[in-house]
Amino acid sequence: MVIAETADIEVVGEAGTGAEAVRLAAELRPDVVVMDIRMPGTDGIEATRLVTAADGPVRVVVLTTFDEDEHVYAALHAGASGFLVKDMALEDILAAVRVVAAGDALIAPSVTRRLIGAFADGRPPERARWPERGPGADDAAVRKDAVRRLDAITEREREILTLVGRGLSNSEIAAELVLSVATVKTYMTRLLAKLDARDRVHLVILAYEAGLVAVSG
Repeated sequence: MVIAETADIEVVGEAGTGAEAVRLAAELRPDVVVMDIRMPGTDGIEATRLVTAADGPVRVVVLTTFDEDEHVYAALHAGASGFLVKDMALEDILAAVRVVAAGDALIAPSVTRRLIGAFADGRPPERARWPERGPGADDAAVRKDAVRRLDAITEREREILTLVGRGLSNSEIAAELVLSVATVKTYMTRLLAKLDARDRVHLVILAYEAGLVAVSG
């Protein structure tokens, strides 16, 4: 109801099941799908995987009351560009839909803290790793692969990736490095291409796996 009443966002369809969400996404080709996790039949994780695997630029924001680790990492692994929890302010949820529609990725602050905490404990969650590494990837091999990926980027790009890993937005990175936001966006585009990353979430994961970000506490 809130989204439907927002002037710059149009609701083009609603689904009551995961299977229906997949069908409507293919039929209506929305810019963004706001997906719940627990639904009858096909759950939101599998529906997200099917929607993002289809041809076309449909992006998924998972919006749920369940922010357990297994759901967060499963959703990101399935291709979600956003993971939000329903106790967020409505304005923040609407802003997240706009961010994802613009091609970026966003996860709720509480979820970000959990992701960071996992890396701080030295236990990067399996589902947070790059999909092509497969299950059971050795931690040392994961670190080695992440470091190898960084050979393709410049020192300035590495600096920006580090700030992305710390959770800074484009505007905050621009202020930190005394750059324009447009310049930071250009660097972000280059990082995504050079590191073969799907979105900002994967850049954060890579920054932690490569050891660019030290977490205290």
